[in-house]
Amino acid sequence: MSRIETIQQKLIENKMDAVLITSPYNLRYASNFTGSTGLAVITKEQAFFVTDFRYTEQASEQAKGFEVIQNTGPIFDVVSELISTHKIKKIGFEENHVTFATYQTINASFNCALVPVGSLIEDIREIKDDAEIELIQEAISITEAAFEHILTYIKPGMTEIKVANELDFFMRERGASGVSFDTIVASGVRSAMPHGVASEKVIELGNMITIDFGCYYKGYVSDMTRTFALGDPGEELKAIHQIVLDANLKVTAAAKAGVSGSELDKIARDYITEKGYGEAFGHSTGHGIGLEVHEGPGINFKNDQPLVVGNVITNEPGIYIPGLGGVRIEDDLLITEKGNRNLMKSSKELIIL
Repeated sequence: MSRIETIQQKLIENKMDAVLITSPYNLRYASNFTGSTGLAVITKEQAFFVTDFRYTEQASEQAKGFEVIQNTGPIFDVVSELISTHKIKKIGFEENHVTFATYQTINASFNCALVPVGSLIEDIREIKDDAEIELIQEAISITEAAFEHILTYIKPGMTEIKVANELDFFMRERGASGVSFDTIVASGVRSAMPHGVASEKVIELGNMITIDFGCYYKGYVSDMTRTFALGDPGEELKAIHQIVLDANLKVTAAAKAGVSGSELDKIARDYITEKGYGEAFGHSTGHGIGLEVHEGPGINFKNDQPLVVGNVITNEPGIYIPGLGGVRIEDDLLITEKGNRNLMKSSKELIIL
């Protein structure tokens, strides 16, 4: 079943005549369009892609299965015409991605009922097909090569930002179109900051170093974290690293279809709490990845929905001690018929350079 057909099936299930897609990520998922201006209207029988003269040729090449329409005036005027021509009575809209000003515009101009669709398309996106998995795997391969490179590159006296830039440039040289997010390089006491984006801090001998980074490859992301040391970081941090690694391995062992995000989160959280560091693990155990670096399903206490085959999730427990440092280890897991497959091969053992 094509993506258009899958969305059309959801329209039937939700008793809607059409859906308006304006979110860039959902638009790319539905149409494969990579430009910056456009929207889609999918009815139960047809699919329309609306864009201006700059992108009509691109849309014609990329948006297979869509009738491409060029707008010469306000883009929502074309949608209004489609609503009238195709006698659309109820159209879904992505309320999580529409500003109040846009809502006012379409509410005034569309001669039909507006129905919020919540995460309708995001829910479809949670299940990756083989082509998506291949792109995620390639993004991961680039990221892992960058990790292996940085282990030979990093030296005492370098700043965190220098290391982050080297990671970013290396990934781009290997084919990445960009980074998944601002690269995190947090060393020494800064490693106690879960999202310690690289700073001008100088990396010193004895520092524990957490790097959390990833890249985009043909629209899909990777997300990887490893914590290693430059010289001996001390006994407590070495012990913490082992606890986090054990928690990570326990989650991997349990991750399979039918297990919920909250159950996986509890496995990591209970183990870290048992070891005396429960209060030092304040974030969720993971999240989905795909077109976005944070998407469903959530691996957290709030998500009681069971995982399904085709989900790609992160597994990233951590412990953070202010004034001392921290550890996080993160893998990307594909949920399979037999359990899961770790898409990453890089060592998670404590590396002391």
